[in-house]
Amino acid sequence: MKKMKLLPLLAIRGVIQNGQVYYPYIAAGIFSVFTYFAFASILCNDIIATLPKSAYAWMMLSIGKVLLAIILLFFLIYANSFLVKRRQKEFGLYNILGLEKKHIAGIMLMETVFLYAVVMIGGVLLGVVLTKLLFLLLLRMSGMPADVRFTFELQAFRETAVFYAGVFLVNYAEDLRLVGKAKPVELMSGGRRGEREPRFLVLCAILGAAALGFGYWTAITARMDSMIFMNFFLAVFLVIVGTYLLFTSGSVAALKFLRNRKGIYYKPRNFITISGMLYRMKKSAASLSNICIFSTMVIITLICTISLYAGMDDMIHFVCPYDMTVHFRDSKVDQEEVRQKIGELENKYGIAVQRVDIYDSLGLSCRQDGNTFVTRDGDFNYANDYKVSFLTMEEYSEIEDLEEDLSEDEVFIYCSGRDFGYDNVNFFGKELRVKEELQSFFPKPKAEQSLFSAEYIIIVKDWQIKNDCIRVWAVQNGVEDIDTFLDSDTRYVNVLLQGKDEEKTDFLNEFAIWCQTMPGFSKYDDGVDERASMAAMYGGLLFIGVLFGVIFFMCLILIMYYKQIQEGYEDRGGFNIMKKVGMSDREIRSTVHRQIIMVFGLPLIGAVLHTMAGMQMVQKLMAVIDLFNWSLMAWCTVGVVALFILVYGISYAATSKVYYQIVKQSQ
Repeated sequence: MKKMKLLPLLAIRGVIQNGQVYYPYIAAGIFSVFTYFAFASILCNDIIATLPKSAYAWMMLSIGKVLLAIILLFFLIYANSFLVKRRQKEFGLYNILGLEKKHIAGIMLMETVFLYAVVMIGGVLLGVVLTKLLFLLLLRMSGMPADVRFTFELQAFRETAVFYAGVFLVNYAEDLRLVGKAKPVELMSGGRRGEREPRFLVLCAILGAAALGFGYWTAITARMDSMIFMNFFLAVFLVIVGTYLLFTSGSVAALKFLRNRKGIYYKPRNFITISGMLYRMKKSAASLSNICIFSTMVIITLICTISLYAGMDDMIHFVCPYDMTVHFRDSKVDQEEVRQKIGELENKYGIAVQRVDIYDSLGLSCRQDGNTFVTRDGDFNYANDYKVSFLTMEEYSEIEDLEEDLSEDEVFIYCSGRDFGYDNVNFFGKELRVKEELQSFFPKPKAEQSLFSAEYIIIVKDWQIKNDCIRVWAVQNGVEDIDTFLDSDTRYVNVLLQGKDEEKTDFLNEFAIWCQTMPGFSKYDDGVDERASMAAMYGGLLFIGVLFGVIFFMCLILIMYYKQIQEGYEDRGGFNIMKKVGMSDREIRSTVHRQIIMVFGLPLIGAVLHTMAGMQMVQKLMAVIDLFNWSLMAWCTVGVVALFILVYGISYAATSKVYYQIVKQSQ
């Protein structure tokens, strides 16, 4: 009974006396609780459902919360494993002094409950204070109205409490397993035991190199097709596996190879460096692989986030170049009547009309095979399937405001994706000569990576040639009533106004109402509304990117901090041994400093290599959300990598102070 009364005191004292490792863990736990609580609060708050265009933001946040839970679960398990490892000697001493394993389990339970209470209270209080600020940041990034009230949601608190109760329960179960199976002598030396040297060292090193190489190859050669997302997850999985195996097995195998080369190893400088690195890598490999992976996450998240922020306007206007597009069946509406109505509205609302483009078009689905367009088969392929539309020279001249001339067998051709690149085009057997391949066409912005929505615009001399081309397509595709099909063109009325989107609403609403009274009206696309929806979706992605970047960086810093502590405790005794064999303080510090830099430099080099190999795939994935500005992404990559190297170095220098403080305790 007396022992049981001591347990709470021992639990609290254990946390306080090990504050060097527990306080950063508590701070990271509070921040992770705050982040998860913020996500849950925004999702649970009724106000998010009442805001216009909030569905996209809600969807992004829901996905983000799931990913966040997975990341934080594994990170907190990793951090806890370091904590219990540092405490094993203390638990072993308790066992030797008379406490049974059940008493030690009681101490760990009380510590777990105490830590859970502290991080929950701290995280929720921080969330209550700052969640509204994060919510306003989300609204700002999403372009949604910010004049709202945000309330505390009990459901969000319950979700957070249950999730973190589960996390701490998993950690407690792992602590019981590690301590329960160990003997007192093993506990007393547990803090000095690192990861064991893996079995089948050379085989694991070869498998790691193969996995990493295949992951790089998958990322670099990935094509924009239906397999892009599966290939992305495959590449990520292979790179993670390859990184882990190369750090745990490859590094040890390489150092052992150098140790066996007598001409290299038996030199004073190399002898100490190689033997020291071999010892460190055996103990540190798993942690270093985590640092490498989190560093890669931070870099790629920042690249995507900054690129998204810088390219958001271009992305939105790429998809919605017009403020309104009205569709009329069978080309029934009179163009002059439409232009007259637009002129009246321009005078009424005092808003200048930037352009009005009216043309007839019929999108024809085709498969491209070289310079030939043929019938699309059932096996859909993004890379070769296109929509082809024909315009007459008269329509093209009105859109581009220029005068050109074509002969009957000549065409202008424009592709919103990759260039056509041929002098002749064979459209279902009809041969046409390409007079010029256009590089710009206003309604269809050009992007070579736009394979999901790429289309061809072919400009022909007149209506007769246009109808001939449509007719051969209809014949090849089995259209029965070809004459009716030829008359089924859609007349597109496209309007682009000057000024801010919020100033255009009344003009566009009245124009839309008028169009609905006209013959042949089919539907209208509100570009202003669509741009607001896209801004909400991209804003939600941007918000998640910012938060995840901060979270990944927090995880990285904490792992580096713990790694420095571990290195410090490992080297503390080694300093005295080196002195006894005749090494000076300067030589010892120089050798250890060089080894530590190498240990922390390897993950940085790996992260940069991972980023370079993965950027081809990242660019293709960003193209899915219509970011095609590769030069922007290239500059963002260079800037982010340079900034990360600087911040990584500063973080290393800051955390290394803890290392030297621990080492000096041996002096």
